[in-house]
Amino acid sequence: MDAVTSRVPIAEALASPTPLATIPSPTQSVWHLFGVPIRAYALCIVLAIVAAAVVTEIRMRRRGAPPNLVLDLVVWAVPFGIVGARVYHVLTSPSQYFGSDGRLIDIFKVWEGGIGIWGAVAGGALGVAVACRLTGLPLRFIAGAIAPALPLAQAIGRWGNYFNNELFGGKTDLPWGLKIYDWDLGAGKAYTDGGEPIVVGVFHPTFLYESLWDLGVAWLVWQLDRRYRFGKGRAFAIYVMAYCVGRFWVEAMRTDTAVHFLGLRLNMWTSLVVFAAALAYFLLVKGPQERIVVDEDGKLIMVVDPVKVAVPAPTAEAEDVLAPAEDVLAPVTGSAETADDAGSEHQPIDPD
Repeated sequence: MDAVTSRVPIAEALASPTPLATIPSPTQSVWHLFGVPIRAYALCIVLAIVAAAVVTEIRMRRRGAPPNLVLDLVVWAVPFGIVGARVYHVLTSPSQYFGSDGRLIDIFKVWEGGIGIWGAVAGGALGVAVACRLTGLPLRFIAGAIAPALPLAQAIGRWGNYFNNELFGGKTDLPWGLKIYDWDLGAGKAYTDGGEPIVVGVFHPTFLYESLWDLGVAWLVWQLDRRYRFGKGRAFAIYVMAYCVGRFWVEAMRTDTAVHFLGLRLNMWTSLVVFAAALAYFLLVKGPQERIVVDEDGKLIMVVDPVKVAVPAPTAEAEDVLAPAEDVLAPVTGSAETADDAGSEHQPIDPD
């Protein structure tokens, strides 16, 4: 959910005719409640986090996790993700902060825009890794559960760019072209001339393209994981590959200022490298889908490999029911207690 802080050049665009059919853009993205600024971009991010948390919670519980375990992840993933997103933006847009016209203090003005999705994912993953160490959960288990939730969150978060009139593509006369105003990002509203917002032109709505692509990625990961029951975090690799494909072509359409290397925008190179890494992981790492087992007090004690303990995979109908953790071992031992008494092969969690 990258953002930019500079005004759009408008001289050439103002001379271009406006198509008869366009998608309107907001002329304001900040509202004040008792003197406190409420920004649409922030609301989109909050909604995205909530959606991702709900989906992840549902998927983890269907794999045996105790209720509300996702909250232990959110408290670490969100702050790490925000910091990572900002750091990535600053490092990939150094002239805004370290150049001759840059100001270091602007690094901390996140309300003026400037976050990078690659940094958010990396920072969030680091936060989840910390949470896994504290809770004893394997990171691969969380990766598999969160795989369709992340693209859903990204699809929602992209609408923050819509409210900010930013991150659009080239000019177009297509009926779904996006009308863009000359924007004061700090004030959160369009510049005006005689009381009327200044129209820059009509452009490809790349925020919408990516949002729709992300929804498709979420559906794809969900369907493939439901059918093939990926383990060892392989569903997350599917998400990464599918997202990188979409991000590459959407990035190629964008016209905002960006760092280039060998003719490509930096984010396009990042997409290529991350895609290759995800593909390698998917091909090299194999394993069944894990389930968590908890004791009577709801305390996590182990991760069950359904193949090793001969637990049959649930049917599509059963997958919609939140089965108690004790039922997971029932086909083998009759109960978790008898399994322990009989000296089962269950192993303590290895929080890799």
